[in-house]
Amino acid sequence: MPPGPPAANPTANPGPLDFDHLERMTLGEKALEREVLEMFVAQSARLLDALATLPPETPALAHTLKGSARAIGAFRVAECAEALEVAIGQGENCANCQIELKAAVADACAAIDALLQRL
Repeated sequence: MPPGPPAANPTANPGPLDFDHLERMTLGEKALEREVLEMFVAQSARLLDALATLPPETPALAHTLKGSARAIGAFRVAECAEALEVAIGQGENCANCQIELKAAVADACAAIDALLQRL
């Protein structure tokens, strides 16, 4: 039997956003795409501010950011948020996770800003 199509691999996309994923999630509707991207930018800024001090609710905040990032195709952000979530759960030092998460969010937001200027 011939092999089926390859499974989607979010990490195969080297950019900060998987635009194909975003288009599928928004059904190709540009107004919806704009809305979810603007919401992600605002939410990610609030969450990063909240995560800066590693409050007791850090795992839940990181989990929220992970889900939001996956929904728009910001898979690097999702990976970094998950790494923070896991590190906190294991009682590890989270400084590097926080640095990587901030950088991933900054990259995603820059890509979003560029995209929004074209929409």
